[in-house]
Amino acid sequence: MDDNTLPFPYDGPPQLQQPVVDALTRVVDPELALSIVDVGLVYGVTVAGDRAQVRMTMTTAACPVADLIVEEVEHELGRVLPEGCAVEVELCWEPAWTPDMMSARARRFMGW
Repeated sequence: MDDNTLPFPYDGPPQLQQPVVDALTRVVDPELALSIVDVGLVYGVTVAGDRAQVRMTMTTAACPVADLIVEEVEHELGRVLPEGCAVEVELCWEPAWTPDMMSARARRFMGW
């Protein structure tokens, strides 16, 4: 997968790029029954040294499952990152999420 086809910006070791994308694709927003990658919630991932930072958002600041999604992100990344690599998830609200951030697959699933 080259940088032009990545679903979100990635900065880190090339050998971890696909495992990180795959791990985050396994995290499902339970309210939409879609991957957080397809929903467009992941704004970027940086892996440097013994730390991985994920910048992401929710569909709304009042998302009732935000804690669950963050825990799943930490769990799935913990499975693919080197042992001892800390995962930090930063929830950010700018830019605000819009349905335009969804993948074509997600829009089709939603009937849009």
